[in-house]
Amino acid sequence: MLGSQLIEKRIFLDDKRGKRELEEFLQTQDIRLDENAEYIMAIFNEDELIATGSLSNNTLRSIAVKPKYQGTSLLNKVISHLIKEAYQKGITHLFIYTKPKSVKSFTFLGFYEIARVKDVVLMENSPTEIQSYLNELSTKKVDGKNIASIVMNANPFTNGHKYLVEQAAKENDVVHLFVVSEEASIIPFDIRYELIKKGTKHLDNVILHKGGVYMVSSATFPSYFMKDANQAINVYAALDLTIFKRYIVPTLNINRRYVGEEPYCEVTKIYNETMKRILEGEDMEVRVIPRVESQGRAISASFVRRLIKEHELERIKDFVPSTTYEFFRSKEAEDLIKKIKSNTGRH
Repeated sequence: MLGSQLIEKRIFLDDKRGKRELEEFLQTQDIRLDENAEYIMAIFNEDELIATGSLSNNTLRSIAVKPKYQGTSLLNKVISHLIKEAYQKGITHLFIYTKPKSVKSFTFLGFYEIARVKDVVLMENSPTEIQSYLNELSTKKVDGKNIASIVMNANPFTNGHKYLVEQAAKENDVVHLFVVSEEASIIPFDIRYELIKKGTKHLDNVILHKGGVYMVSSATFPSYFMKDANQAINVYAALDLTIFKRYIVPTLNINRRYVGEEPYCEVTKIYNETMKRILEGEDMEVRVIPRVESQGRAISASFVRRLIKEHELERIKDFVPSTTYEFFRSKEAEDLIKKIKSNTGRH
């Protein structure tokens, strides 16, 4: 039975005892502590941890209720606590990644299904937000026989990215170019977007889009209820591409998706394979373009960042458009260069 005085409190990751107790509790629910959690709360019945949930930017994560208390008001208390915390930060549009068996519970709490794949369902706390996004997207719809699409992070925009866009522009009536807007990259979205805009301004049939919240980033996809990294990558890719196919493709009448060949990154390689499986069909074609090489190696954004990190800024001009090179030579890029040099992450 629930005690008369339930205690809701925040758990800090530097509290070793609290963190260990939380990890052990989540383990009983086949969930791991989410590495991206920015805010974690827990509910205690006297000294017993009975429910928890966390917040990472605009997503609610690692939500768990002890089995003997499921069906009580605890889930509602966890969600209400996290929503209140998000609202205080000015975040009102929220998402939950959950297992299919939990969809009904979250539906009762005001969440709506966007898409599902075998192991994961993505839900949001609005019945109209995705339609509003699609309505805005449709204002950039252009008629034509061949309507192409590209989704890129461009961290930063390289000659490889430029070649991919140029090939698509050459072969199609219009190219819808989506820039992943989630701030999971070392280079901020506004800079990435501007470098792509400047690097493609010579192509008059390319339409630039901000990716928005409906394009899932591999860097922030919650893998805490996945068995292993490979399963997480496959599920992330399938979910992201299912959303693209169901909502974005029909809104813009897209019939081609372009992607660069991937010789290095395993995550991107799996994503590309999943893309062909999910998108290719009678009305949709996936075109894989060979990577551009320079100095005997395929050009990649990670290699460009490595050169910057290793104080070899001059060398990047062989791998990036002049607009990208000029930006990194400018005073405006000084703080970003320091950030890249001190970064230890993959992105």
